[in-house]
Amino acid sequence: MKKIFFYGIAAFLTFSFILVEASSWTSDAAHSRLGFTITHMGINDVNGEFKNFEVKLNTPNGDFTGATVEMTAQTASITTGMEMRDNHLKTADFFDSEKYPTLTFKSITVTKVPKMNKYTVTGNLTMHGVTKSVVLTATHNGTAKNQAGGDVAGFKMTGTIKRSDFGVGQPSPGLSDEVRLNADLEVAKN
Repeated sequence: MKKIFFYGIAAFLTFSFILVEASSWTSDAAHSRLGFTITHMGINDVNGEFKNFEVKLNTPNGDFTGATVEMTAQTASITTGMEMRDNHLKTADFFDSEKYPTLTFKSITVTKVPKMNKYTVTGNLTMHGVTKSVVLTATHNGTAKNQAGGDVAGFKMTGTIKRSDFGVGQPSPGLSDEVRLNADLEVAKN
């Protein structure tokens, strides 16, 4: 009887610990950026970003191993610092924002790189009506308390995709096919 009681208490404590560690996080728009870089004419990098996006993380434990990551960005919120170019990027020549108003990413796996503050994030990116598997690297910059006393975590996420894989834009000698993704994310625990 003592063994059953002991195992019951141990199972309860283990389950309680897991419940305490599992958590949800949401991006802080004021302290996050979802950006990209593309090479122009083979000589210069042009940067852009999506102003309207949200990232959600759900973690099953104390670190971010095994987390699920979901991101949604509004394609019409694209900005490169040049209004004429931004307007062109929203047309059917590129993002076709009217037909495809969002781009999304949903993780499949989040795996910690041993002995580092990095994670390999594999998931599906859906853009321009096409879904492809992509691999991103997430560097965990740390966790802190915000002014309200809540937990926040910082991440730098990077990766590379080919725009031709998603049917974004025509092949062009002026624009590289490869697009480097770079996001600076601050997420707050809900």
